[in-house]
Amino acid sequence: MKLDLMVITVHPDDAELGAAGTIAKYVAAGKWVGIVDLTRGELGTRGTAETRKKEAALAAEILGVHVRENLNLRDGFFMNDEENQLSVIRAIRKYQPEIVITNALEDRHPDHGRASKLVNDALFLSGLRRIETALDGQVQEAFRPRLQLQLVQDKYIQPDILIDITPFWSIKEKSILAYGTQFNASEGDTEPMTYISNPDFMESTKGRASEFGRSIQVRYAEGFTSRRILGVTDIFQLL
Repeated sequence: MKLDLMVITVHPDDAELGAAGTIAKYVAAGKWVGIVDLTRGELGTRGTAETRKKEAALAAEILGVHVRENLNLRDGFFMNDEENQLSVIRAIRKYQPEIVITNALEDRHPDHGRASKLVNDALFLSGLRRIETALDGQVQEAFRPRLQLQLVQDKYIQPDILIDITPFWSIKEKSILAYGTQFNASEGDTEPMTYISNPDFMESTKGRASEFGRSIQVRYAEGFTSRRILGVTDIFQLL
């Protein structure tokens, strides 16, 4: 299956928090969109790897993505090494996405920046034909996506591009809240409270989308960074 857009992020729920509106937007536009989670999020304070797996499946259904898979790297302790690079390369070559979105360049959670570097390196290496990989016994062709973007996550980073997600805000919100063990903890919840389980976290997520939206005169937007200068063929298409 060839994808137009693939979001490769380290924890189940990173894709939803940072790019769910963009995902839903392009699914609605008829693009082939998928999510690859690097880890199961097994070190999360709340819930378990099994509950997170079920929540990720529900979020994927809400977003309407065509595929979601997990590479089962070690949460918290994965390294940017040959073994993990090859795992990501196999996924890139399997789906051959035109555009890849991954984690923030740096962030409060150390996994985010480390995952961003891992994916960045794997994207480059995936285009080298002398790096040989196989999937299900079939040799894979070298492939490199034409564009890579990064999320803006907890730490504020000035985005290089903003995407209007106004019609898709409700889908984004539902996909985030599919992670019932992680967000919007209710009174009487017996699990430890965390930074993201506080209901105020969802308000701040909405506030960030609103702030980005105001910058381009729309209600809600998602922001992304680019490692290279972006270009357009038609300035009249810019907001």
